Amino acid sequence: MKGGKIFLIVVSIAVPVVVAYLFFATKSEANVGEWVHNLPALNATINSTTVFILIGALVAIRKGKENLHRNLMLSAMFLGVVFLVSYVTYHASVPSTVFGDLNGDYNLSDEERAAIGGMRTFYLVILLSHILLSVVGLPLILGAAYLGLSDKRKSHKKLVRFTFPVWLYIAVTGVLVYFLISPYY
Repeated sequence: MKGGKIFLIVVSIAVPVVVAYLFFATKSEANVGEWVHNLPALNATINSTTVFILIGALVAIRKGKENLHRNLMLSAMFLGVVFLVSYVTYHASVPSTVFGDLNGDYNLSDEERAAIGGMRTFYLVILLSHILLSVVGLPLILGAAYLGLSDKRKSHKKLVRFTFPVWLYIAVTGVLVYFLISPYY
């Protein structure tokens, strides 16, 4: 039991640190396969699928279908791992796309900034809330999974009251972020 908690803490700290590092590390697209550029679309597909799985898991548990609920949640967790591997692979391989960067030079000129206007602010609010809740959500998700798989139903249920809407928001805004920035890939 103690080892499980330590694992949750280590993963909850390590993942955001690695992701933050990737945003600041210098990258070159020189040796990147074309397939890497398809990963953001894959990530949006994973997030979309996760939304439906989460809603299905909620419906299943409300109908008392615990096995279906558990299987759906394990599927959502698996997709989360696939997403993370894909996300890290992409961001370790190519420079971060800049919202509004029409010429693809990874810099936002005054003309580009003027052309996109308030949409950049909207995008940044969605993106920052998505990132913040992803950092907060990871330990909640892992903790809820741990409690559920440990058959600590009362504690699991209490934690999930917060975790479910956070995870759903993360998944939905992940798709929204993709559709907002995809014209600039």
